[in-house]
Amino acid sequence: DTLNNHLTSGKTPGNTEKKGTKLSAIFSETLMGNSSKTIKVRFCKKLLENPFGKIEQVFAERKNEANEFYGDLQQNIPNEELKQLQRQAFAGMLWSKQFYYYNVSEWLHGDPGGHSPPSNRMKGRNSNWQHMHNQHIISMPDKWEYPWYAAWDLAFHCMPIARIDPEFAKNQLLLLLDDQYQHPNGQIPAYEWNFGDVNPPVHAWAVINVYNLEKEVTGKGDLDFLQRAFNKLSINFTWWINRKDKDGNNLFEGGFLGLDNIGVFDRNHKIIENSLLEQADSTSWMAMFSLNMLNISLELSQTYKVYQDMCAKYFEHFLYIAGAMNAIGLSQLELWDDEDGFYYDIIRLPDSRDKRMKVRSMVGLTPLYAVGLLNDEVIDALPLFKEKLNFIISKNPQLAKLIPDLNSCSKNKKHLLSIVQENRMKSIIEKMIDTGEFLSDYGIRGLSKYHKDHPYNFPINGETLSVSYLPGESNSSFFGGNSNWRGPVWFPLNYLLMESLDKFHEFYGDDFKLNYPTRSPTLLSLSEISKEIGQRLLKLFLCDDKGRRPTNGDYEKFQHDPHFKDHILFYEYFHGDTGRGLGASHQTGWTGLIAEIIHKLYK
Repeated sequence: DTLNNHLTSGKTPGNTEKKGTKLSAIFSETLMGNSSKTIKVRFCKKLLENPFGKIEQVFAERKNEANEFYGDLQQNIPNEELKQLQRQAFAGMLWSKQFYYYNVSEWLHGDPGGHSPPSNRMKGRNSNWQHMHNQHIISMPDKWEYPWYAAWDLAFHCMPIARIDPEFAKNQLLLLLDDQYQHPNGQIPAYEWNFGDVNPPVHAWAVINVYNLEKEVTGKGDLDFLQRAFNKLSINFTWWINRKDKDGNNLFEGGFLGLDNIGVFDRNHKIIENSLLEQADSTSWMAMFSLNMLNISLELSQTYKVYQDMCAKYFEHFLYIAGAMNAIGLSQLELWDDEDGFYYDIIRLPDSRDKRMKVRSMVGLTPLYAVGLLNDEVIDALPLFKEKLNFIISKNPQLAKLIPDLNSCSKNKKHLLSIVQENRMKSIIEKMIDTGEFLSDYGIRGLSKYHKDHPYNFPINGETLSVSYLPGESNSSFFGGNSNWRGPVWFPLNYLLMESLDKFHEFYGDDFKLNYPTRSPTLLSLSEISKEIGQRLLKLFLCDDKGRRPTNGDYEKFQHDPHFKDHILFYEYFHGDTGRGLGASHQTGWTGLIAEIIHKLYK
């Protein structure tokens, strides 16, 4: 409080030794009319006799170095506007690093020699995370208001960061798996205000993607990083299997999973005693988790053959989850609805009635994420895995039908691993690219526009809960009401959809096309649809024919003022109809994925 007290009450700072880490310079200037004053400050490790003698030269050198660095990275990007957009996204990622300190044990028990905290703190939030001792530089979604980190936010941050600083990206992913962060039971901390909450398990996805990105750029993958991450992720995977599959039927619960207010009610809490909510998104995330772990173990097995056992383990997990998603061996109501051609959550009620929660939302698109390719040459190079693979298939002939060509000649020597079979995949994507449903001018909405005129109603405890299309701000108080998944465009899930479409295309090829009604010709391959989504996301930030950026909405100062109009704000999410930026304006975080999308579109 020394600096505060000096400024507000005039008290002299008490640091007589003039040592420490806190510094404040105070300048007092009187400006007349339209005059201006520039103040130059230079921080140095040692005292300089003439600190400002070459300041302009040093400044110019640093700018030239940055231009040279990004020049190599951006050589295929076609115009200056796109280059500036990408650089600002990268800058936001670099800016959003911050030191974060939180010692949970000290918070609960009090500082040594200080006053004891109130006793109810021992039963409050994070009280069962006493091993947590955070004292690191962390990539933050938000460092302007109150610094905090979130596991799934950070995983998405690491993709654009890895393009410019792979070492930092790898260290961030390992950090959340460190003993000072990951719970001894295997759970990865969700976010500061409730470490025990559950985010979508995308950490393994980030690990294999960051590994592959660095390998693509340098020609060599960091196997030490991959091993360290894989070993701790295996513990996290086991936590999910044991904690979030109550009935052991490979259909998972998980809670709200980061999608604030997307459901009819708070999915973190039961609203009917002894009921069970089996979630299409939670189950899909776990299928995706299985495939990511399979990919990591396959990569490790190329060098360390001992990991072949783990390849078989995660392949089998994926097969069982895929079987549950497709109701193989289950007598219960399944998540897939034949009439609508879409996946929904199911609430299993205590009177043995099961009910589909027919909300047409991002929850039903997440099954597309669980897709991967298995190459014949990789299988042939791993004889133990191949033996176990054949055994798993032979003892599960019904499940093996989900991968029909695994024992025969595959397409392009690749096998498609997907929980969504071709007819279902086609049905989901057709809804996704329908402008009356999920497709907006600016990406894929979190909720179908169908619900604008057809709200979903759910009667419970004498009242009716409703979900309707809300393209902008939320009208729900769930999770504080400051975010909305019922209509706006969110970057992380759009990014994953693009990636999944590219994987499907790699298997099905150019001949597999779907009707894309807003383009001529209307038939597009899955890869072309992926690029179309990317271009729509780009439109959020680029000037239209009137010189206006959709993300700036009705803020005329941001639209026209020369000091503002070219400085992009990477909002938390975006209006589903107009593209206006919503939520935290400075929350670069996962919206910084636009940098990686630009790379994918123009590489």
